[in-house]
Amino acid sequence: MSLRLSTVILPYRRWHEGGRAAWTRAEQLGFHTGYTYDHLSWRSFRDGPWFGAVPTLTAAAATTERMRLGTLVTSPNFRHPVTLAKELISLDDISGGRLTLGIGAGGTGFDATALGQEPWTPRERADRLAEFVPLLDRLLTEDTVSYEGDFYSAHEARNIPGCVQRPRLPFAVAATGPRGLRLAARYGQAWVTTGDPQLYEEGTPEQSVQALRGQVEKLGGACEAVGRDVSGLDKILLTGFTPDRGRPLESLDAFVDFAGRHQELGFTEIVLHWPIPDSDFAADEKVFEQIATDAPAQLA
Repeated sequence: MSLRLSTVILPYRRWHEGGRAAWTRAEQLGFHTGYTYDHLSWRSFRDGPWFGAVPTLTAAAATTERMRLGTLVTSPNFRHPVTLAKELISLDDISGGRLTLGIGAGGTGFDATALGQEPWTPRERADRLAEFVPLLDRLLTEDTVSYEGDFYSAHEARNIPGCVQRPRLPFAVAATGPRGLRLAARYGQAWVTTGDPQLYEEGTPEQSVQALRGQVEKLGGACEAVGRDVSGLDKILLTGFTPDRGRPLESLDAFVDFAGRHQELGFTEIVLHWPIPDSDFAADEKVFEQIATDAPAQLA
């Protein structure tokens, strides 16, 4: 299977001051999917411009025609399944069925306390995701849903006419732990990872590949447990968080080597951050565009 290349465009620019141009250019370069982060603010970008994911993707849907669009990722930190489902159905319609929902448990960043709550523990985040995903699955596939859970409720929530994509738009579930991997196996059309965060600072690329191999094996076990063939689940690597950092974007050859090693592990999609000057995602835009246009043929 050939390896797909996608990009994630952070929503830090005004739409008419570079935002729209990036999405248009991403489609011109042939990226499979254009993703954006679904955060209220994020790390070093907290005190600067940052726009909402759903309006950004709506605008991107109106200015592109072929490229798929998605979140990478949405979490329960500030989302509710009922209101999110309505927005997703609308966005899937506006995009003509090009939407993918990347979804995960979220973290301890600014999103975790923006609504005034105390940050949840990893177990509490996993508990919420375990209820969030099945309920969202129902909301996107059934006309009317009522539900009473430990964390979320729905009372005759109506979602007519449903998604353009049937039975619903695809989920790309971000997970590395056993509970998240079970959700990916049961509800996901794709699985997302950024690698092993414990290796980011002092690990080696070789250790990272080995850790990712272990994650893929655990995903296979989770799929087997629910009677599913793991080969039917897309496997997405969001780059920029492995020990390699930005080195794969230093040249076309460096990227092809990096991507090839991960393709051998079973990954079907590699996601690159659109270059942002003076940030962790700084890169030579000419090299980035060369990778987008020339690397797929070398990885086919």
